Amino acid sequence: MSLSISLTINGSTRDIALDDPRVTLLDLLRDRLDMPGTKKGCDRGQCGACTVLLDGKRVNSCLTLAATLDGAQVTTIEGLARGDDLHPVQAAFIDTDGFQCGFCTPGQIMSAVGLISEGLAGDDPERIREGMSGNICRCAAYHGITLAVQQASRRMAEAEADDREGDAA
Repeated sequence: MSLSISLTINGSTRDIALDDPRVTLLDLLRDRLDMPGTKKGCDRGQCGACTVLLDGKRVNSCLTLAATLDGAQVTTIEGLARGDDLHPVQAAFIDTDGFQCGFCTPGQIMSAVGLISEGLAGDDPERIREGMSGNICRCAAYHGITLAVQQASRRMAEAEADDREGDAA
């Protein structure tokens, strides 16, 4: 039995035929759509390596059935940068050494983008650590990750304020 769904992934609409209704969003992205940036860590929703944005909210793609997503918007790590211009969170991870081996980094970045857009990041390190607690870093780069979220939050807020000032002028 084949099931057809339509997804908007990183701004592009994709019509997809699913041969197996049990396929996860993670496996769809990696195996069928050639988007290896989203990592398969635990495959049980415990590590956060597979975090993507689904309709703007953070989800573990390893726990999300693709068949339930008809009409949804998915943003992966591949969809953050605009050409050579990194997303502010990506740039902040580089600036603050927010990664070591890099395996968890795509999930960490996607979770940070979600945390900031949900208005839950703030500037308090403890609040950020709590908001990012679903993402595990086996290298323990948590200090750099927290600094990256703080830096990106500030830069994004400044850019938003500049945009509002420009619109008012």
